[in-house]
Amino acid sequence: MFFKPALDLFKEAGHEVLCTSREYREVVELSKIKQIHLKIVGRHGGAGKYEKLRESANRIFELSHMIKQFEPEVAVAFSSPEASRVSFGLGISNIGFNDSPHAEAVARLTIPLMDHLFSPWVIPYSAWNTFGIPKNRITRYRALDPAAWLKRSHLSSSSTSNLVNEIGLEVSKKNVLIRLEETKAAYIADKKIESTISMIDAIVDNLSATTNIIILCRYEDQISEITKRYEGKAYVMQNVPDGTLLISLADLFIGAGGTMTAEASLLGKPAISIAPVRFYVEKYLINSRLVRRAVTSRDLVRLSKRMLTDKHYTSSQENRARYILDSMDDPIDKMFTFITSHA
Repeated sequence: MFFKPALDLFKEAGHEVLCTSREYREVVELSKIKQIHLKIVGRHGGAGKYEKLRESANRIFELSHMIKQFEPEVAVAFSSPEASRVSFGLGISNIGFNDSPHAEAVARLTIPLMDHLFSPWVIPYSAWNTFGIPKNRITRYRALDPAAWLKRSHLSSSSTSNLVNEIGLEVSKKNVLIRLEETKAAYIADKKIESTISMIDAIVDNLSATTNIIILCRYEDQISEITKRYEGKAYVMQNVPDGTLLISLADLFIGAGGTMTAEASLLGKPAISIAPVRFYVEKYLINSRLVRRAVTSRDLVRLSKRMLTDKHYTSSQENRARYILDSMDDPIDKMFTFITSHA
């Protein structure tokens, strides 16, 4: 979603580009939707520390050979430990994007090795300085990351209708979209942070009879578990959809992560965050009145019912989001200008 516009810009300018990813369900499937040809190297290590370390080491080994053969002048990644290590080892300029200093393990493995970091302006320099990168190697853009694709987004009514039919939604009901948390990420798995499942239980119990509840999982085992848990009560996405298109169907978005919550709010959707950790982007969204936060099941149900019935709130959210998104920078243009001017 983020790098497709950059890929197009570099190719149009005559540059040769190699795109790589590890084997990761959502990335691989989205690359097909966005028609990005990826070289798959390695795979996601899961939630365990040993498995993460082993798969990262394997990926570094495999990537080092591929990148040595390709001989790039610049490597660009969204805080990939393997990209940082291989770039550093081969003496390649390493440009990184990151909007998640709360993901401390990843930041410690990537930020110190970056030649330049790009980050949203809502994250203070001090949040990055602690990982060993000075202010003069940081460029902050006045945007949240979803602006990179939302400013270029063009949704067709036929695509929306096709997705409604694919999911099998009851068109007479309103739609509530729920995005689950990244349970295998180190910042959640290592700290044994409590799951949001009890809050989702409350939403399903209270709203499934009157609304379509759509749940978007991250992993295959999440899909299996959630499908069994809410059988007959919720629509659990089995395939990876275009996230922007799916959000466009929603009358309410409930997010336990970060990126899609920001995306939904910038699209003007009434949005509630139930993320199990607090982070800078969420704080900005709440202060800007684009997102509300629920900390208990009771709060979540109350807010959800209000947002689904308050037409004035929905209208004001659309207007507020349009104004804020229009005022944001294009992160991809910032990066493209920086790289081409320093080539």
